[in-house]
Amino acid sequence: MKLLKEIQFPHSLGLLYSAFTYYTGFKVNSGEYKLMGLAPYGEPVFASKILDHLVDVMPDGSFRLDQSYFDYMGGLRMTNGRFEALFGEPVRDPQQPLTTFHMNIAASIQAVTEEIVLRLTRALADETGETNLCLAGGVALNCVANGKVMRDGRFENIWVQPAAGDAGGSIGAALAAYHMELGGPREPSRALDGMAGSYLGPAYDQGSIAELLTGAGANFDILDDDQLYERTVDALIEEKAVGWFQGRMEFGPRALGNRSILGDPRSSTMQRTLNLRVKYRESFRPFAPAVLAEEAGAWFDHAGNSPYMLFVADVREKRRRNMTDAERALFGIDKLNVVRSEIPAVTHVDYSARLQTVHAETNPRFHELLLRFKARTGCPVLINTSFNIRGEPIVCTPQDAFRCFMGTDMEVLVVGNCFLRKADQEPSLRIDYSSLLEPD
Repeated sequence: MKLLKEIQFPHSLGLLYSAFTYYTGFKVNSGEYKLMGLAPYGEPVFASKILDHLVDVMPDGSFRLDQSYFDYMGGLRMTNGRFEALFGEPVRDPQQPLTTFHMNIAASIQAVTEEIVLRLTRALADETGETNLCLAGGVALNCVANGKVMRDGRFENIWVQPAAGDAGGSIGAALAAYHMELGGPREPSRALDGMAGSYLGPAYDQGSIAELLTGAGANFDILDDDQLYERTVDALIEEKAVGWFQGRMEFGPRALGNRSILGDPRSSTMQRTLNLRVKYRESFRPFAPAVLAEEAGAWFDHAGNSPYMLFVADVREKRRRNMTDAERALFGIDKLNVVRSEIPAVTHVDYSARLQTVHAETNPRFHELLLRFKARTGCPVLINTSFNIRGEPIVCTPQDAFRCFMGTDMEVLVVGNCFLRKADQEPSLRIDYSSLLEPD
């Protein structure tokens, strides 16, 4: 490896984004994706102020932050009074409602981030002539910016490490030891990529699943694969929220079809239902579509693969719904419940979607479920969100899955070949999460 350039602490694009995460009342190091999801509701009216005062950006994307506006080096907060005075409002209390101001702040820092990332990648392409680009680091989880880089067309292939934040360093350390210390060979992968879907966590065989669920007090049917797929599709078509627990757990911040909550993207109410009754989180938060890889181009403006949910693409024009003048005139959170496409539950207010392409070679069970859903509905897309509630990690074990199932309004749980209906469970096992939830 040859280091070409570096920007050293305290000058950090990630810390700049986290400062705005803090300022808008979200939790640093976990709420940045909320800020990204909030951005399309606003306008980037503060972008010039950010560029004029907070960050000095060079044509090649290198930058320096004016530390007089920040307090993360020596204090216990990200921003200071000078930062608040610049934008004219105090740090938002997490319990206060989000306003147009906060939406515009989110849109502004997102626009600045995209501009800096594009300057960096364009300069890199010009200076090196390389056609392949790999991205890592926390900012590489900003799938909106990644999508802009892909559509910019400076690189033929772009790959983003699926655990691009600090956690992914563990993979780098293991690979470095394997190749550099133990002399392990470096061989091209014959699969989609060397991560092979990023399914690196624990798995449970059918016998263990049944034993663990029984021990937790669960009531379930054990079905063969064909019955399992058909009854799961039945539940999805009935607009039920389905917990889907299969195979090895994903490594990284995204559920990729093995520890997922699934829903019907064609439903106009599913986005709100999942946010408020299952995930217990803010209603504005968008959900990602999981789509058969071979069908992605017919539904989204995306030419390549996106197996790790790390690129945003627009829903294709032919899948969109013509809105009324009154609907187009809506601003901010009022945009939320407007039906914009054939798959409204995964279409954000700007027609974008955080795309996961599902491949038979890396996740044959999830791929088969999508095939069955398409055969019944004509739609090769499902809502895919992580199997957890606000403030908790993604479920890992069958017991985790059952506990989460019993603490939400999820109607169906599928663990291996075990099929569980909420109506069949012992009422005394229900959990009231309302007093236990932590902010995320």
